[in-house]
Amino acid sequence: MATANAPGGRLTRKGLATRARIVAAAAELMFQRGVAGTSTEDVRAAARVSNSQLYHYFADKDALVHAVIEHQADEIINGQRPLLDQLDSLAAFRQWRDMLVNLQRQRHCEGGCPLGSLSSELAETDEPARTALAASFDRWESPIRDGLRRMRDRGELADGTDVGQLALGTLAALQGGLLLTQAKRDVGPLQAALDLAIGQISCHLT
Repeated sequence: MATANAPGGRLTRKGLATRARIVAAAAELMFQRGVAGTSTEDVRAAARVSNSQLYHYFADKDALVHAVIEHQADEIINGQRPLLDQLDSLAAFRQWRDMLVNLQRQRHCEGGCPLGSLSSELAETDEPARTALAASFDRWESPIRDGLRRMRDRGELADGTDVGQLALGTLAALQGGLLLTQAKRDVGPLQAALDLAIGQISCHLT
């Protein structure tokens, strides 16, 4: 069996579970308090691990932050499946929009986007984190672009449709909508932003 100290950083099942618990605790705290407002001691207490355990898996807070970015991207993308992987019709986009709006309504419009919050705090001060966040947004954009490409390949969108631009615009609308929804404590901005994005897609229908 692989051990936590094995070459390549392979972990036992118990080690993987401990590491995942640390990352999940850090992600929740950083979402609530921000990165600057979350200490490694806070994470250690929330995850119920010792200092030696924490630093066994993460050399420093920067390494933990980067693990949190990956964790939040996984949570967002996996949480939106299978809808996110089936965005190849206007009906599917509207179903995805409804899911996102309902999710924010259930959360009482609190918190906004975990990746968006991390970007606001880190993009200008931590270049490796900014790069990781940009890659996470690319992961989120990719299934949107793939769905639009399938629509174009089936002839449902005009041949010259720039699906990359439409996908990027849709994700940008989603981020802006989440930010205003958080500030206003009202799902209206998110629904309006996504409706505009879907309306733009419909302009390219054949």
